[in-house]
Amino acid sequence: MLKHFALADGRIAEAIGDIGDVRLYSAPSDEERAEILRSCVIDQHALSSALDPEEVPRVDFEGDHTFIVWKRPCSTSFRDTVLFDVSSVGFVLQRDRLTIVAASDPPDLERKRTRPIRSLHDLVLRELLEMVHHYLEHLRVIKSIAREVQSKLNASTGNEHLLRMFSLGESLIYYVNAIEANGATLTRLRASVERLGFSQDDIRLLDDTIIENTQCARQAEIYSQVLSGLMDARGNIINNNMNVLLKNLTVINVVFLPLGVLAGVGGMSEFSMMTRGVPWWISFPLFLIALATIGLGTWYVLRRWLDRQLGRSRQ
Repeated sequence: MLKHFALADGRIAEAIGDIGDVRLYSAPSDEERAEILRSCVIDQHALSSALDPEEVPRVDFEGDHTFIVWKRPCSTSFRDTVLFDVSSVGFVLQRDRLTIVAASDPPDLERKRTRPIRSLHDLVLRELLEMVHHYLEHLRVIKSIAREVQSKLNASTGNEHLLRMFSLGESLIYYVNAIEANGATLTRLRASVERLGFSQDDIRLLDDTIIENTQCARQAEIYSQVLSGLMDARGNIINNNMNVLLKNLTVINVVFLPLGVLAGVGGMSEFSMMTRGVPWWISFPLFLIALATIGLGTWYVLRRWLDRQLGRSRQ
């Protein structure tokens, strides 16, 4: 789908017909792809790069135009999924025209802006900065979701919330990689400001974008490390809880093993023969008391022995 926009009086507005100096392609058809190749004077590989979510961000200077591939976060419904992904968007900046190509979810060029747009260079830089802010918003959401999942994970014995934590960790890895790659693209743009004809205002805006992107990359890396540490700690806690459970089950089995043997003997006729001279209402309660005493004694000895072994292992 193709939309035309015009830059006038410091704002971007959708233009009627094809008179605008900004063209926005969203999921272009075969005919629109052919038009992009013809009007922007780029090859098929460059166009495919702008639509490929796995493409690495870069800046190419060919003839009288500049081609930028940028990684941006995909719009996500936070209620339906926990996996955050990235996609690519392409900018073809020519002398008097800007072409933006996106596979889906195109940028909102008509959104409310706090400052007027001075030029096409300014528009490109502001779009790049807006996508950096989009990353920051997603990072705040990821942090909030991670805290919510962690609280549920502490009270859960299933794998559902643990899998959500893994999905968040995977998303942060994608974000860290994309943001750092965008930083390399910004560095190359900063080194080519004279070739691109950037004004002093454009250079200041580019420097601000580089700072914001660097801080965003650092924040995403910290979140990724914290989440990875939490998942490792959670795995250790699960292993420790399993060891404690197995130890308690072992103690119970050892305690009831001699009791089962004695109870089996007591259920035979030999016990009645051995206690023939004693009334049953005395012999059997005494037998039960003896079983309880043996069981408690066995449990006490085992607990003392296990505590002593645990104390030695800590030393």
